[in-house]
Amino acid sequence: MMQTFGAVWRFYRDGFRSMTWGRVLWVIILLKLFVLFFVLRLFFFPDFLSDAASEEGEEGYVSRELIERAGR
Repeated sequence: MMQTFGAVWRFYRDGFRSMTWGRVLWVIILLKLFVLFFVLRLFFFPDFLSDAASEEGEEGYVSRELIERAGR
């Protein structure tokens, strides 16, 4: 198991050392992931559940909404 892990690690380590354009592409990919998962989430996906839940808590709010929507 450890030999396999070591072989995979050496394979990727040596591959990343010999890259020229690959490093730039990986930086672009990581920046895009950062923007998608952190920046867009902050501005476009607010935490609606904590705002809508009252004294009953988030669990109560979700169960009440599911029951009301199932009755329609």
